[in-house]
Amino acid sequence: MTYLTSASDITSLINKYTQSKILWIDTEVADYQSRNPRLSLIQILDNPEDMTGKSIYLLDVLDQNKIINDFIDRIMGNENIEKVFHNASYDLRFLGGKNARNVTCTLELAKKLPDYLLQVSNYKLATLAEELCNFNDVNKEEQSSDWGRRPLTNTQIEYAYLDCIYLAQVYLKLIDLEKEINPDPSQEDLVSLTARYREIEQKQKLINSEYEYLKERMKKAMLTQNILETKYCKMSSFERKTVKTQFQDLANLVITENIDLDFCVTLTEDIRKKLGENIENLQVNVEKNTYWKITAKNPEDREY
Repeated sequence: MTYLTSASDITSLINKYTQSKILWIDTEVADYQSRNPRLSLIQILDNPEDMTGKSIYLLDVLDQNKIINDFIDRIMGNENIEKVFHNASYDLRFLGGKNARNVTCTLELAKKLPDYLLQVSNYKLATLAEELCNFNDVNKEEQSSDWGRRPLTNTQIEYAYLDCIYLAQVYLKLIDLEKEINPDPSQEDLVSLTARYREIEQKQKLINSEYEYLKERMKKAMLTQNILETKYCKMSSFERKTVKTQFQDLANLVITENIDLDFCVTLTEDIRKKLGENIENLQVNVEKNTYWKITAKNPEDREY
């Protein structure tokens, strides 16, 4: 880990990073709970295989707006460099906002993965590092420390550079998982895929059945005991109002009062039968869509 404080050293590093393909970036912010938060550190890693932190740079940019703007212009706005953050929307508040290009957010990547594949308790970087990448004793304390004081403590510096390591490893793991759920359909093993599908289908039926049963029991019990909220759930009610009228009455009113009310009506199969040949007197738009579904075959229909 290298800690840079001088503007010239930071500028030289920015020059170097303009040639990078991908960077893993984190920030620390001073006075983040105030009306005037200040960017304190920019941490950068360009080698995800580095688990020691030797290739990580900490850029001390506290109150160095010229340097920050240079970083935004030449790194954040550079389409050719992929910038990886966790919860990127927060960092981008200080690093270019909507002007940033080619940004990847590991928080968003994680949220897109199905729960069965990404079994974590929450999407915080520390949690993903521990539960997804098996890091132990991830420090969560220094995030809220005073990043406006100088000099920074050794604990703060260690926290700052370790976040880059966690970020890179979480990113690599998420990319692998993303590939796992998006395999090449032409190469799928349909035998094993179908077997797993049927196994899950049976479990789903049992779980859904018990879920609906327990939900109704809880609803009845809470209403009977006049309890609207427990430690784990709460009950609420709502009313749905439906206003109906006869079609002929509506048509007569529109004509009589000269109301501008024109919209498309879906002609269901039942309506089309009642219209019969009269449907030819209407100007209709016909939309055709093809839908596919998978259904289980009856035992006698199966091929052996």
